[in-house]
Amino acid sequence: MIHSLPRWVEYGAFILAFLAGCINAIGLLGFQHQSISHLSGTATLLGTDLLSFNETSLDLVLVLVSFLLGSMVSGFLLSGTSVKLGRHYDSLLIIEAALLFAAVYFLSNKIAIGHYLASAACGLQNALATRYSGAVIRTTHLTGIFTDLGIMLGAALKKEPFDNRKAILFLLIIFGFILGGTLGAYLFHTISFKALLVPAISCIVLGFCYRVYWQQTLNKKI
Repeated sequence: MIHSLPRWVEYGAFILAFLAGCINAIGLLGFQHQSISHLSGTATLLGTDLLSFNETSLDLVLVLVSFLLGSMVSGFLLSGTSVKLGRHYDSLLIIEAALLFAAVYFLSNKIAIGHYLASAACGLQNALATRYSGAVIRTTHLTGIFTDLGIMLGAALKKEPFDNRKAILFLLIIFGFILGGTLGAYLFHTISFKALLVPAISCIVLGFCYRVYWQQTLNKKI
């Protein structure tokens, strides 16, 4: 179960949630007040627009498809259903960074494709860390995290065993996402869509750190 995972999992989950919160805040403030790190609101908006299908409806469809395509990239590069050192997390983080860099260019020039690229980046990231040793974890939205945490707390009231480490992981994701949203809002009001450069560069740094840690672990085993 989750208690058997290495400690770097918590650090990675916090950072990924932080980056997603930052990206989503920029999306809410700059993409016609639409979230981009999760799709429930976007799908609802599409449902309300279907009776009068127009350019806005098409934009919503493309956001949904872009998120799906980003998830497909992770599904193609990753294997297995649990976090494991040595998988292509660094490659995916570099791809996410590239998508965000491209999004900055297009959005700064008021071209809608930037919105789709940012959505694809979020889909890729969400799929990157979907499963942690039997626990379904999402780093780009919090609905499932709050639900699972609530279930755990409710079960604890019945004197059932409480998984402290899983609860800590959930709390790290929650606080990371919220703090990322704070930074994203500040950056957007300061430098507009160039704010996406911060999570993009952070993805590169995180990918590099993962690669170095992986190599150090391999060297210790030799």
